[in-house]
Amino acid sequence: MSDTETSRTYDRPTARTVGPPTRRDPRRPGRVISQRRQPWLQPHERFAELLLAVLSGLRPVHSMLGQTIGEAYDQLVHLAPTTPLRARNTTPVIRTCRSFHPRPGVVEAWASIAAGDRVRAMAFRLEQGPDLRWRCAAVEVAARRPRG
Repeated sequence: MSDTETSRTYDRPTARTVGPPTRRDPRRPGRVISQRRQPWLQPHERFAELLLAVLSGLRPVHSMLGQTIGEAYDQLVHLAPTTPLRARNTTPVIRTCRSFHPRPGVVEAWASIAAGDRVRAMAFRLEQGPDLRWRCAAVEVAARRPRG
């Protein structure tokens, strides 16, 4: 090789450099998940995450405008200012999320929400529209018990 010639080596991109950014899943220590929406999440699991973000004050209520029907948005407007799922010094997470399919195109779901040493309950109903999109039709959060 002469002085004017140079040798070039091309680094091949690795999965770490070309993949989406990752974060640690607080519900499962040591498990890394992508920040992109998980394609394997069921509709009730995805809505549970969205509702938790709104009812804990992490997202504004209007972020659910196109994803609710009927009185569900009014229920969220009424519930959200009180932030019923907000916890001090910790971020609430979904412990479990289960569903029941009373008929095709309808899902009734419930989730238990953990925030520190407290566990709360949330229930909601999803209905599939003619465009095959799932929308929230009802939301309910368990009333807080007085401390004592």
